[in-house]
Amino acid sequence: MLAQIFGKSSRMDVYVGGKRVTVNPQASVGKGGEADVFDLGSGTVLKLWKTPEHADFEGMPAEQDAARARIDLHQQKIRAFPRGLPARVVAPAALATDKSGQRILGYTMTFVDGAEVLMRFGDPRLRDLAESSARALVDLHGTVAGLHAMGVVIGDFNDLNVLVKDEQAYLIDADSFQFGGFLCRVFTERFVDPIHCDPLESRPVLCKPYSVDSDWYAFAVMVMQTLLSVGPYGGIYRPKSVAARLPECARPLRRITVFHPEVLYPKPAAPYAVLPDDLLHHLHQVFEGDRRGAFPRALIEDLGWTRCPACAAGHARAVCPFCVTTAPAALKEITVVRGEVTASRIFATKGVILAATVEDGELRYLVHEGREYRREDGRVVLNGPLDLLARFAVRGDQTFLARGSKVIILEGGAVTGKLQVDRVGMRPVFAVNAHHRYWVQGGRLLRSDEGSRTGMLLDAASPPFAIGEVLAGQTRIWVGERHGFGFYRAGNLSVAFVFDADRPGIKDTVKLPFLAGQLVDATCVVGDDRAWVLLAAQSAGRTRHQCVVVARTGEVIATAEGDADDGTWLGTLRGKCAVGSFLLAATDSGLVRVEEKHGALVETRQFPDTEPFVTRASTLLAGPRALHVVEATTIHTLRIRA
Repeated sequence: MLAQIFGKSSRMDVYVGGKRVTVNPQASVGKGGEADVFDLGSGTVLKLWKTPEHADFEGMPAEQDAARARIDLHQQKIRAFPRGLPARVVAPAALATDKSGQRILGYTMTFVDGAEVLMRFGDPRLRDLAESSARALVDLHGTVAGLHAMGVVIGDFNDLNVLVKDEQAYLIDADSFQFGGFLCRVFTERFVDPIHCDPLESRPVLCKPYSVDSDWYAFAVMVMQTLLSVGPYGGIYRPKSVAARLPECARPLRRITVFHPEVLYPKPAAPYAVLPDDLLHHLHQVFEGDRRGAFPRALIEDLGWTRCPACAAGHARAVCPFCVTTAPAALKEITVVRGEVTASRIFATKGVILAATVEDGELRYLVHEGREYRREDGRVVLNGPLDLLARFAVRGDQTFLARGSKVIILEGGAVTGKLQVDRVGMRPVFAVNAHHRYWVQGGRLLRSDEGSRTGMLLDAASPPFAIGEVLAGQTRIWVGERHGFGFYRAGNLSVAFVFDADRPGIKDTVKLPFLAGQLVDATCVVGDDRAWVLLAAQSAGRTRHQCVVVARTGEVIATAEGDADDGTWLGTLRGKCAVGSFLLAATDSGLVRVEEKHGALVETRQFPDTEPFVTRASTLLAGPRALHVVEATTIHTLRIRA
């Protein structure tokens, strides 16, 4: 199938320095809303702007017109691009043109390999990286100040165009910078300065040119989002007065911030109290008092992040702001009855829970505490500091640690195997179920043959079982007990597929209606007979979420869309669990049940009594007798009376 997809029509020739370069979608390393990025080797990548004919713009005349105007503008702008910018700016290196050498199609730049977008560091599960994240923000501060000193404004400054590697922050998408007479006209709602937006609109719409102040406003948003896991307009506004109600997207225009007393603070976010008063005061002034100017570097440079030895909470204060005298791990199981719900806390740690699953009806998990990685029975499987940029999985007695392109298999405190896998960005393409492990290597979807559903143990040295051919470096997969789902996107290709958990073969004709724009996040919950695919894409300044239900046979059953952080079950991608033919979703207001009705996805039941025991960041695992709710430091079981 791939041989048919990647025919001559999928390739294109461009010219760099007068030399022809053939671009193959298989070399894609990134896909944004306005351009595709391809690896040329030797630490260089090629950024090509999407033309109006690009498949991502099919049936979207406004986007096609914007693409045409953007390429026309860049004919002059890229040639006039300033030189000698700060070292952390990934600036254009050489122009990519058509055969005539006159029409600019894109440019080459340095490949910042092994980096994560800054947005990832705002994940509540990575809160222990706050000290390291703060140092990256200090590094970014120097780059912003350096650009301003040269008369350059970043413009559309957001946490997707900042890459972090070894506590150094790199700025990408430099072609959108504002300098000379070239204005930046694109924006991201979460980061655009409301002072520069039309106050008469129902949501932020840029209406004034960017400025140095608007860059520092966006920087303040990144500081808050990274250190507290919530932006200035996070949470849900629930005013007592009906007359005061307004759409969530309009809050920046009214300065109704997360500090407002009638805004429900998101449960997964860090409490304000973890930050020093002077930093909190500055954030208040920026977001509620419209204070502008350069962000005071000392407010983040002097942060002394620490972990309380008594309660294990991380904070940047001289004294723990919410210390308790008894360590959570020392407490015994606690059972609480609330209405129809019986909740039992069965585990708590001063460390962090890294992975959990229900296998053959038993809960299995991995926790890091002190300098030890321990399994649910207390066994130490690895010693060392916490690596929060690694991914973990557990299955039986095996523990999997995946980072970059390597997966290490641990069993009985020893390394029993290693795998080399493809990765998408920094995410290794690897998954496990109760019977097998699955991975992509060199564009081949593989399955282990070390076990079977009958329980027969096969030769551990047996070669992997080939399921099918996929796209190297671009494929993501998720696996349930009976089947799996995956997709890849590169250049103008978007392919989704399903596969059987045991048999070879891939059905890559799934008609997944991908959202327009840049894909910024993706996950999937695989049930017995269907997969719930959850995607986030950014386009025209907004982040939209989508849920697509795909049958085991590959047919699309139902779809739903919504805005990110809108307070509904679709406001976040995670915190979901497939149970039979329906989905359980965790919100800050409790669990909700979602079902398919005539091709749409609707809430069919709410469970308000579960509100104290779940957050929108919870991991939900269905057991045979109860629902397991896994947070960063605790595990509860919930039993709900029908």
